[in-house]
Amino acid sequence: MSDDLTRPIGDAPALPPVPAAGGDRSGRRRGERPERRSLAAVLGLTVVNAVVPGTAFLASGRRRLGAAVLVVFLLLLAGGVWLATSGQRTAARLAVDPTRLTWVLVALVVLALAWAAVVVTGYRSLLPRRSSRPRLAVGALLVAALVAGVAYPAFRVGEAAVAQQGLLDGLFADDRQSATVDDTVDPFGTKERVNVLLLGGDGGEGREGVRTDTVIVASIDTDTGATTLFSLPRNLEDLPFPADSPLAELYPDGFDAGSESESLLNSVYRNGPAAHPDVLGPTDDPGADWLKLGVGEALGLDLDYFVLVNLDGFSRLVDALGGITVNVNYYVPINGITGQELPDDYIAPGPDQHMDGYTALQFARGRFGLTDYDRMDRQRCTISAIIDEADPITLLDQYQELAATTQDIVSTDIPRAALDDFVDLAFLVKDAEIRSVVFDDSVIDPAYPDYDRIRQIVQDSIAPAAPASSAPPAAPGDQAAGSEGDAAGETPEPPPAAPATDVGDACAYDPARAQEALDAGEPPSKAG
Repeated sequence: MSDDLTRPIGDAPALPPVPAAGGDRSGRRRGERPERRSLAAVLGLTVVNAVVPGTAFLASGRRRLGAAVLVVFLLLLAGGVWLATSGQRTAARLAVDPTRLTWVLVALVVLALAWAAVVVTGYRSLLPRRSSRPRLAVGALLVAALVAGVAYPAFRVGEAAVAQQGLLDGLFADDRQSATVDDTVDPFGTKERVNVLLLGGDGGEGREGVRTDTVIVASIDTDTGATTLFSLPRNLEDLPFPADSPLAELYPDGFDAGSESESLLNSVYRNGPAAHPDVLGPTDDPGADWLKLGVGEALGLDLDYFVLVNLDGFSRLVDALGGITVNVNYYVPINGITGQELPDDYIAPGPDQHMDGYTALQFARGRFGLTDYDRMDRQRCTISAIIDEADPITLLDQYQELAATTQDIVSTDIPRAALDDFVDLAFLVKDAEIRSVVFDDSVIDPAYPDYDRIRQIVQDSIAPAAPASSAPPAAPGDQAAGSEGDAAGETPEPPPAAPATDVGDACAYDPARAQEALDAGEPPSKAG
């Protein structure tokens, strides 16, 4: 055979090499590690892969795996954004259900492990086949740091979830007993309004028992979230009780503990159950049940639940939040007893004052030379400031301490079954109008309270006033003697209702009032 048969014909170009099965035009198999990727490129892509999982697999040629991981990541990211925005109500519902929280913890562990695995395997897929030990050591350090960066946030969120479970178990225990809550019925049912008694207990070191110096009822419209706060003075006397209650048999003329100072509203929580411990039957908080019945009768409302915040331990709550910021419009005393001893110091007037826990407690508690109504206003402002400071980052960072502190200073008879309904209600309240009615001495005389008038003010505040023509005629015994309107058979004009004001009014900085206090000079204990 001629040698020409084995030579190329003419100048025909040589054919390119045929790639191996499953390879690309370079001859490298799909997924095969490149030999020339620099260390900087490997490390950079590893970091990107930790932030956006799946990118390392895409860069190394494992496109199906990379696309699948990336899609899962984007779906999870979209879910997180939804929970943080329009899905906040769902997130809040998850946070108040121990069973759901358990599943959240399980999902969190699985997600953290999967993310760490993606970081490690993504890095390995990027490594060239031949890598020196120094390159491997640097890469290993980076991967370890990235895995720790993934695990730490998951650990902190899990830690907060465990603390939340403990808070739910402690604060809303299933075995709590109440003489005024029926656990067998739907917590909200068809209620048009839910009425919650908010109590501020002034217990603590050096004090005998708990006196509820703050008594507020939040009446909330379940359809709109519109809320009216009714504040009663601590020195209100003759607290009445419902006629069908055993307390009405004990105190037909209102609460009386034998002396005026021990018969005030702020003493009922302590002195009532002390005198008659078992009159209401089994209950974990008899003082709160006494006040729910009495305050409800005084206002003409059925009180559904109570929440008691004890100021003993309050400073720890504020410190855990990093302090609060409030406006101070006049000198606020620190300690001191009117007529007995001067305050240790004063908080001076000024706007936007940042306070630690101790100072915030004195701001909320101080009363020397001031009225109870001044203190009631400051306590509402303190609560508002706490809410303002409770941003998500602070809550997550300090949640364990906050949850533990909350269990120490808060008690309630709200059942766990009602928490979902309260979540829905809270979102309505957040966007609704909140007004306040304070029964101060310009509205009532605390020593001789007109409870009929109080009830009428409450009804006028939460419901539209009925047309004059539809008002029922007054009974003869209800007509005031000597009234010309009565003689003519007409219904006398009711007294003016207490004005309902925006709760933020008392918390705003008042430059004129603050300057007036400063111009008046320092209080005696500071000047001396």
